[in-house]
Amino acid sequence: MFTKSQLEWRIHSIVCVLGLLILVSVDGADVPMTILSSAVAIGAVCLDGSAPAYHFSPGSGSGVNNWLVHMEGGGWCRNTQECLARRDTYRGSSKHMPPLSFSGILGNQQSSNPDFYNWNRIKIRYCDGSSFTGDVDTVDPKTNLHYRGNRIWLAIIQDLLAKGMNNAQNALLSGCSAGGLASILHCDKFRSLLPATAKVKCLSDAGYFIDAKDVSGGQYIRSFYQDVITTHGSAKNLPSSCTSRLPSGLCFFPQYVVPQMGTPLFILNAAYDSWQIRNILAPNNADPEKTWSECKLTIKKCNSAQLNTVQDFRSEFLNAIPRVGNTSSTGMFIDSCNAHCQSGSLDTWFSADSNSIQKTAIGKAVGDWYYDREVVQLIDCPYPCNPTCKIVKDD
Repeated sequence: MFTKSQLEWRIHSIVCVLGLLILVSVDGADVPMTILSSAVAIGAVCLDGSAPAYHFSPGSGSGVNNWLVHMEGGGWCRNTQECLARRDTYRGSSKHMPPLSFSGILGNQQSSNPDFYNWNRIKIRYCDGSSFTGDVDTVDPKTNLHYRGNRIWLAIIQDLLAKGMNNAQNALLSGCSAGGLASILHCDKFRSLLPATAKVKCLSDAGYFIDAKDVSGGQYIRSFYQDVITTHGSAKNLPSSCTSRLPSGLCFFPQYVVPQMGTPLFILNAAYDSWQIRNILAPNNADPEKTWSECKLTIKKCNSAQLNTVQDFRSEFLNAIPRVGNTSSTGMFIDSCNAHCQSGSLDTWFSADSNSIQKTAIGKAVGDWYYDREVVQLIDCPYPCNPTCKIVKDD
């Protein structure tokens, strides 16, 4: 027998669980994971040699011929040591990938995702550490590391084409963080693989990493990306429109790729992107005295000099995005939040109090741009002007 307090606690627990289940049903439930075993034969494998994976929620009704392909983020590994650290985790192996549910741009409810809720919605899992650009034939038996990101991307896209994407009427390639960068680097290739009659566009969420100096005056992020490219053999898979003009190390930066893109792109990014402030502006090796340790975690803790530097970084970011004028081809939503990845959660995508600019939520802005309902080029005022900003964890 339970005491009165034990019974009340159990009832409370059941109510909480039911509440969570209701929330899940409103914004999506776990989506089955497809392990693409056939990809192993062509060497399209994760860092550990396991088969790549994706999650697929089929479209329905008016969305049955529409396809949203979203790429997971998760940083990069630039050398053997860093890639070994990822190899036996969900960032490097499909054997360790946890289940996931769809929300935000991948959500299945019309009220919270009105433009894409009934599309075929896919999330490609990220297990290569190169934004799906690597391709090295040789595998060192001492590490068993496979650098095959580009093969993974092609294998999964080909599998989706065979499952009906070859008849797509509308398609959107998107991604967050490293996946957001991948959506830029693979955008024109994606367009070329789909029917010529399809409306095809791309969305980069928190993937517009800029070529900027750090607080010590160095170029840490340049050397970091060059190491990624060298380790993964990525140069041959970066857009030739960039590598034909510039060193391949620069062609990991969207600002040198986007001007030559032929496919419409939407740039969703925080001007004070939390990952970029921590890793481009104030990386650890550029701050040996750790004077930026608190400021780079939250702008609220920056002193006046640091805040000026952060505001300068915003200006540099805005100078790096394209100037497009009155055209619907390039869309943008650049808010003044200290956030990273804003499309994957209901709270920030399309809710009553989601991150917004001029009272426009992200989900509405992207939908209006995709369907050409209006020109969408929203750039927020400087921090701390936007009260709708929420803290968003890195993908």
